[in-house]
Amino acid sequence: MVWCCFSAGVFNCLFPVLSGRGFAFRRKQKIERQYRRLLKKRRQVHSQQDDQFTDTYPEHLKHLYLAEEEKLKKRRRTPDDSVSSEEKLNKAAESVGTQEKFKNKTSNEKAKEEYEKIKAEHARKKEEAEKRRQQREEAQRLYKKKKMEAFKILSKKTKKGQPNLNLQVEFLLQKIQQNT
Repeated sequence: MVWCCFSAGVFNCLFPVLSGRGFAFRRKQKIERQYRRLLKKRRQVHSQQDDQFTDTYPEHLKHLYLAEEEKLKKRRRTPDDSVSSEEKLNKAAESVGTQEKFKNKTSNEKAKEEYEKIKAEHARKKEEAEKRRQQREEAQRLYKKKKMEAFKILSKKTKKGQPNLNLQVEFLLQKIQQNT
């Protein structure tokens, strides 16, 4: 640490000048703090996991808690501890055998399958659209037929050219009976 004094009238006090304490040093300190925090958190997590099973267990559930504790201990172990080299070779040989059974498809085969899927989807959509169109046309035809019948009944006239009220009242009565 070096002490400097500016007596040129601007600064009349002493202040320390820290050499080698620039932005890189501050960045290094920040990273070290973050690393220490991370280590502390990990220690807390491990201690919590270890303390999880140290409580006294109810007798009727003790076997379940102990089995869970064993599972967690096995998970924490590295895979190298539990699997021998012979077992690794056997697994590798099995995976090679299964790869031969399920050979990867070529890009041409994949493209053909994709094309067939798309073609089937288009055909299904086309059929659905055709069904909807036919249903709509049938509904419109029935609607027009009903309207024409109603128009014929309501537009009938007497010999003198007056509207036939008897037919109109009968039509309204039928309509009311259908709705109820």
